[in-house]
Amino acid sequence: MIGGQFWYGRTSGTTVPLIGTAAAPVTATVHTGSVADRGSYSFLFGPLVSIAMLVVLSLLLRWTFARGRSLVARPGRSGEPTEYGLLVPVADPPTVIEAEIMRRRLEAAGVRATVAPTTLGPRLMVFGADEPRARAVLAEPF
Repeated sequence: MIGGQFWYGRTSGTTVPLIGTAAAPVTATVHTGSVADRGSYSFLFGPLVSIAMLVVLSLLLRWTFARGRSLVARPGRSGEPTEYGLLVPVADPPTVIEAEIMRRRLEAAGVRATVAPTTLGPRLMVFGADEPRARAVLAEPF
């Protein structure tokens, strides 16, 4: 009895006073039966699930960050001037800057053009149907 109140520990399946005064005790039934378990190896369940999750996560991350099998496109490589499909070279400027200036002149004249980094240096490329017009525009003085 502490301060006029009763406090009893657990007992098995009996009605006992828990908290109250001597004049008005409070009673409750306490049940302390066995706890349901998953067998004799239940203590391994939590750690095994945690380890399995870590293995799955590490395999997923290994697949995601593996070299050589990326889903991101590789940077383009330089090829021969004849390896660009429907595009044909119309000029071979010495620098990329001069090639870009020529490309903008063609663009201003309405000719679609691109600068391709070939193995022989930068090349100004246009579609085959636009080649005569592109050569005529580049032949004109600025």
